[in-house]
Amino acid sequence: MATEEHTDPRDTLRDGLPDRYLTPEDLTVMFSLPSVETVYAWRRKRIGPPCFRIGKHLRFDPAAVREWVAQQTALTDAA
Repeated sequence: MATEEHTDPRDTLRDGLPDRYLTPEDLTVMFSLPSVETVYAWRRKRIGPPCFRIGKHLRFDPAAVREWVAQQTALTDAA
């Protein structure tokens, strides 16, 4: 019986993001955040990429994450 390993989300990139919904842990790895709690803090403060719930789990659409990154980059460039 094969065990499923949690792979680095950057290993399956297409146009910069994986072809599946992302987890908070994926964002932690992708953005080199200190902990997954940073992602949860972004959600509470409504400053991070949009996400949705599947049961009790948060998931992020790769396209929405890409758009959020582009917005953050534009804000930085404009400053």
